[in-house]
Amino acid sequence: MKEVFGGALAAKVRALAPSMTRSMQRVAETVAGDPAGCAALTVTRLAERTGTSEATVVRTARLLGYPGYRDLRLALAGLAAQQQSGRAPAITTDIAVDDPIADVVAKLAHDERQTLADTAAGLDTVQLGAAVSALATARRTDVYGVGASGLVAQDLVQKLLRIGLMAHAHSDPHLAVTNAVQLRAGDVAVAITHSGSTRDVIEPLRVAFERGATTVAITGRPGGAVAQYADQVLTTSTARESELRPAAMSSRTSQLLVVDCLFVGVAQRTYDTAAPALAASYEALAHRHR
Repeated sequence: MKEVFGGALAAKVRALAPSMTRSMQRVAETVAGDPAGCAALTVTRLAERTGTSEATVVRTARLLGYPGYRDLRLALAGLAAQQQSGRAPAITTDIAVDDPIADVVAKLAHDERQTLADTAAGLDTVQLGAAVSALATARRTDVYGVGASGLVAQDLVQKLLRIGLMAHAHSDPHLAVTNAVQLRAGDVAVAITHSGSTRDVIEPLRVAFERGATTVAITGRPGGAVAQYADQVLTTSTARESELRPAAMSSRTSQLLVVDCLFVGVAQRTYDTAAPALAASYEALAHRHR
């Protein structure tokens, strides 16, 4: 039971490690390895134990999804109590294997709301506006994504097609690169990757970038490898992970919000053509169901 309860925090630390400094990694690994011991420490004492600073401890707590060190400390105390008792967790943002379905609904709804709020607060509207402008005037848009991000790529393409814009979604890495070679200035390439390091997504974006296309990255790791080939980087947030809901699943909520922001922005810029195209698509679909 101890391994089950501690697994979510340890998994989050492993997932976020690439975006942490070495000192932040020491703090994160220490709290994940000894939640009971760390729950008893003040921010100063934890900084001393890890050989870091109080500011580093606070930054680490925030990166792990807590408003501050006090909140992390309370969560660690709860985790320690769960490990000692062997009981399933009480109502938290983490979902336990024996949670009643009503609790699952409540926890997921809470996480979804927080994820959307965090993404909206952290979204760079200047870069978002630049991406909207590029998409609104693009000769053609290619969107790359694999796995859960591939579903988001398809959603963006479907939206753009509905308002009369030329767009393609690519989840096959070979086809993605083959199509990226055909892009040029005036085209747009969008890469969707939560980790910021998905090679099958980065490679076609690199090719599109080198061909002169405007490139956009939608990612939860703005410092990831994908950013070096992106003219605009749109950063997403993710809900806290649980054993049953890893980052690849929770990231989709924030990605879809960014996609909706892009779509509405483009529809505004192209309203004279977008509105008739959208009406025509509704009519065509309604005709199929008559």
